[in-house]
Amino acid sequence: MDIKTFLSESRAVSPVIGVILMVAITVILAAVIGTFVLGLGDQVSETAPQASFSFDYNSTDDNLTITHESGDGISVDQLNVSVTSDTTYSAVDKNTGADSTFNAGDTIVVDFDGDLEGGDTVRVVWTSESGANSATLQKYTYNN
Repeated sequence: MDIKTFLSESRAVSPVIGVILMVAITVILAAVIGTFVLGLGDQVSETAPQASFSFDYNSTDDNLTITHESGDGISVDQLNVSVTSDTTYSAVDKNTGADSTFNAGDTIVVDFDGDLEGGDTVRVVWTSESGANSATLQKYTYNN
């Protein structure tokens, strides 16, 4: 075999590349199918909304007004206000907006009725519809 024949021979490259591509496609398909079979595909779409809130505490009435400043509209059914003392307040029926979506400009007034103590952290918590995911959207620390 002379050197020109050896260098011009390229048949062995194609089968190797073909096998590598087939293995890669098989691995990708198995990963995609496995994700949906195990139910992980549903959780990927349940991402927390992006929103900004402001807090205004009224010490006379022991109320905290939470105002949605900007960002995504959020269903009030998916919002809770929690305090570090493990007290949770539902945001349902506290929305002063016109509908059940907490949009920019809407407020929630939470009456703590003496439950809020110095150093407590108040969190606005979002929970996904399925209940599998939750996220703290914003925090407020009460200093008396």
